[in-house]
Amino acid sequence: MTPGLNLALLLGAAVLLVAVGAVRFSTRLGVPSLLVYLALGVAIGEAGLGIHFHDVELTRVLGFCALIVIIAEGGLSARWSTLRPVLGMAAALSTIGVLVSILVVGVVVHLLLGLDWRMALLYGAVLSSTDAAAVFATLRRLRLPPRLVATLEAESGMNDAPVVILVLLLSRDVAAAHPWWYEVLLVGYELSVGAAVGVAAGIAGRYALRRAALPSAGLYPIAVVGFTVLAYAVGSELHASGFLAVYVAGVLLGNARLPHRQAILGFADGLAWLAQIGLFVLLGLLVSPGRLGEAVLPAVVTGLALVLFARPLSVAVSALPFRFHPREQLFLSWAGLRGAVPIVLATIPLSARVPGADRLFDAVFVLVVIFTLLQAGTLAPTARRLGVTAPAEAAEIRVETAPLERMRADLLQVEVPPESRLGGVHVDELRLPVGASVTLVLRDGAGFVPGPDTRLKVGDSLLIVATAEVRDEVERRLRAVSRRGRLARWFGEYGEDRDG
Repeated sequence: MTPGLNLALLLGAAVLLVAVGAVRFSTRLGVPSLLVYLALGVAIGEAGLGIHFHDVELTRVLGFCALIVIIAEGGLSARWSTLRPVLGMAAALSTIGVLVSILVVGVVVHLLLGLDWRMALLYGAVLSSTDAAAVFATLRRLRLPPRLVATLEAESGMNDAPVVILVLLLSRDVAAAHPWWYEVLLVGYELSVGAAVGVAAGIAGRYALRRAALPSAGLYPIAVVGFTVLAYAVGSELHASGFLAVYVAGVLLGNARLPHRQAILGFADGLAWLAQIGLFVLLGLLVSPGRLGEAVLPAVVTGLALVLFARPLSVAVSALPFRFHPREQLFLSWAGLRGAVPIVLATIPLSARVPGADRLFDAVFVLVVIFTLLQAGTLAPTARRLGVTAPAEAAEIRVETAPLERMRADLLQVEVPPESRLGGVHVDELRLPVGASVTLVLRDGAGFVPGPDTRLKVGDSLLIVATAEVRDEVERRLRAVSRRGRLARWFGEYGEDRDG
């Protein structure tokens, strides 16, 4: 071992362990962990430990690799039964909504900051993509209706594809530009072929892994991640959208009844966390803190244009064909979190040496820090004020148990918060379908097996085993009872998402 390698391993291990510990710290304080990771990168950079890192091209490549893993995990953990009803809205936000956001931000930045149209539209394009890592990490800690969470998660998984294409087009040499109709056809080709490649990779992976008899359970998660990376590589080789291919392949594989499914999800979750930590630390390392002061004004102006005008208008236009209540649209507007993705996208014009790209990168970095801190910390109270909270939502617990796999069953956890009408209801009054049962109640730190006459109390945690066939019905029934009590059906409440 060389001394340089030992020092690099020591520093890398220390950063990784501090980043892991920071997750718990940031959760307690309500601060998004991505900001802690960015701060770590800045701390070990030129303004802290003095490490000088300015390799933009390497950052872009590693950033794309990290996004592949993060998007794959988002697809693997997305449930098709929840995703299917919101697919149209998510697709509209990822295409029409992106275009609206780019145009609005571009116009505002051009008029107020005096930038030329190309750079103004680049500001809009780079910032039009919501961040999968930020959305997944933040929303899964909140009690929200499944269709709102599914809409935001699907949007963040799908909108990277068209945005990357548009940023690449805007970063090209003007002399090499094609007619507008050619660019429109190119975007259509890349999205459609990317989706087709994702479907092919997902179907191939499902077929192969269901029939393969691999000698170790640990090989199945590696194979699944391999199929999602394969989808990206094939899509990119065909000059299509590799990111869309990754997400589609992940959704198909995640909803297949594969062997050792819980191990697959756990492995993907851990890999995504590692990718997030590495990505945010790397981006923090790349930035030059001495230049950030000049970027505050452009960042605030652009951020206000994005949050107050571009995002609400893009949501309103995208929601026109769909039944989303105005309160839900307001929450979707406020919950469009930005994170590492815009910063990674800002490295594209930077590596292409577009004039003004360094100021774009600095402004995007400052904007992400300010508005992520502002938005992520206010999501929970905003949801409560808008009345879009869901007081009792079942969350899947990832445990690797062979009996559950053979029975094709899931283990769900349900909390009974103060605002839920589950408090006071007897277990048998839940009227769960055949194939589902409350197996354990945790109350005041002690667990016990409930009987039919056990009365639930506020603060209880329930463990419910449900077969795959009745899981959705169980969740609908729990939502109904949580909203209206034991007589939910008498009030016409069947647990469907409101205004859906």
